[in-house]
Amino acid sequence: MKPLRFLLLALILLLPTVSLAKETKDISFSFKNAEAVIFSHDFHLEKYNNNCRICHNAIFNLKSKTKFTMADMEKTKSCGACHSGVKAFSVKNEKDCTKCHKGKPKTVTFKVKGATDVAFSHDSHVSKAGLSCKSCHDGKIITGKDKNVSMAQMEKGRTCGACHNGKRAFTVAGNCGNCHKGMSPREITFKLKGVTDAVFSHQVHIGMFKCPDCHTKVFPYKAGSLKATMASMETGKSCGTCHNGKDAFTVAGECDKCHKGYKPGIIPFKTEAGDASFSHEFHLGMFKCADCHTKVFPFKAGALKAKMGDMDKGKSCGACHNGKDAFKTEDCIKCHKM
Repeated sequence: MKPLRFLLLALILLLPTVSLAKETKDISFSFKNAEAVIFSHDFHLEKYNNNCRICHNAIFNLKSKTKFTMADMEKTKSCGACHSGVKAFSVKNEKDCTKCHKGKPKTVTFKVKGATDVAFSHDSHVSKAGLSCKSCHDGKIITGKDKNVSMAQMEKGRTCGACHNGKRAFTVAGNCGNCHKGMSPREITFKLKGVTDAVFSHQVHIGMFKCPDCHTKVFPYKAGSLKATMASMETGKSCGTCHNGKDAFTVAGECDKCHKGYKPGIIPFKTEAGDASFSHEFHLGMFKCADCHTKVFPFKAGALKAKMGDMDKGKSCGACHNGKDAFKTEDCIKCHKM
């Protein structure tokens, strides 16, 4: 009976050890662009006399899968509850980063829609530029939650724009080829109702200008995000910033320079005096687009409502049909099918 008792006692003594070994394995926290951080239960349990309750569930809730950033830890959450510089080394200390983060950080590749990939080299910024981890990972510049940041946001100092502002380093406002290697901006086609497509050629314009001349002072980087009418262009917005008749041909007229193959059609007007029609083809034989648009007429058909009385005072068709430049508006049958 004695050997059996000793055997049972030995088994009972071994059970907690087996259970402990199973429950206290090392935890690996993986990162996409850096070596994993290994948390050792054995090391910490030895430090705190095998007292699991110091962390569970006071600091780490086993049922929760909450992910914490370094900024969170610096606010004493997660590992930062102890690693605050009081109980253990602080997660804020630059020199202590490598105590948890072993190895060298990898190059981070950002895939950008409509442009070539951007590769961020930790080696270039840390080793060659002399920056430290905390230069970026300080909870302000890069917080761990900044995933999709637009170029416009960078220009306001977010993420890369904190340094790439034209003072500390080349500005993100332009200089596209510095980060987007091998990038050749494509042509942008603007599909418009009632007129042929307008095509903007980056290749032609880059031969005369630089990216910062337009982006983002005039145009956001995202194609289609800016809607501008011809009337607004004439006030200096969008393409009209340069196409003002001084820096480049004016957007007020000369339609076919952008709208290739465009032939304006006949515009019908239904009136009580009988239908009237305006022939662009007939008038373009004597005038240019700029003679009428947009000093006399907006580009959008039907946007201007004018009565015969208004025309008699020189408005609308009456600007030319005044008896001097063309027949007077009093000659009703020349326009109205009565």
